[in-house]
Amino acid sequence: MNRTLPSPWRSLAPEKLLSFPFLFCLISLLGLLLILPDTLLATAEPKMSDMVHPQHPTDDNHQHHEHQPMADSQVGIDERLGAVIPLDLTFRDEEGRPVVLRDLVKGPTIIAPIYYSCPNVCAFLQADLARNLPLIKKQPGKDYRVLSISFDERDTPAAARAARKTYLTAMGRPFPAEGWRFLTGEAAASRALTGAAGYRYMRQGNDFLHPVVIFVVTGEGRIVRYLHGTRMLPMDLTLALTEASEGRLGSTIRKVVRFCFSYDPQQKHYVFNLLRISATVILVTAGGFLLFLIVSARKK
Repeated sequence: MNRTLPSPWRSLAPEKLLSFPFLFCLISLLGLLLILPDTLLATAEPKMSDMVHPQHPTDDNHQHHEHQPMADSQVGIDERLGAVIPLDLTFRDEEGRPVVLRDLVKGPTIIAPIYYSCPNVCAFLQADLARNLPLIKKQPGKDYRVLSISFDERDTPAAARAARKTYLTAMGRPFPAEGWRFLTGEAAASRALTGAAGYRYMRQGNDFLHPVVIFVVTGEGRIVRYLHGTRMLPMDLTLALTEASEGRLGSTIRKVVRFCFSYDPQQKHYVFNLLRISATVILVTAGGFLLFLIVSARKK
């Protein structure tokens, strides 16, 4: 007994569907959608970050000029992804003891260039870290470490201790002191560190003109990400630390993370690749449909 397709579907028999050029066009278009977001982001990388002016806040909202560009070329950030910071530099810890950077950077490390007498944005930056760090699903001191490093040679270990007490208390929950260290040092050491990271600042009276940015390094001191401003998200920190965990995460996990999320240089944080994921789902569905047609045609 011959089996025939109902008349509305007769023109869509597998043999004819396979010859339709729209399948090729559809798959090609979806493949383009997969690579287009990365291409656009790659061409949008900025050269400079947002700058700040070190004046005291003038209202109850603590407004500051985080997004106001500095005219002075001596102040700014030149992102040097892949560069290695010098780990042989010596700073002082909260008790005034000398500590070599290499002894602290043992794995993924968040480095926050600040100065402890900063009247506004340095405090905002560290307060934002204190708010976000407890939300990171990693173990501080073991899976990652945070270093607040002053670039003001006048800062003392007493100021570092006071900052440690302030921000660890602000977390409202236990956080190991080894997980977040507060350092001071000589001007030469600070300049060597910030210079390697492309971080440029300038003294202005008792304060400094400086960018508002942290950077994340691997255990070898290689810079993998810069995060700008004082309003980060736990996801931003988590993904930056994941990028820095080169030796601890399998390549499959890293590829999945990088496939699902991208760093947006305009928004200055990580974004979920909705277009890429949607295109992938459609592409897989189309591929499955195409495979079904091929198998059906062979059975005929």
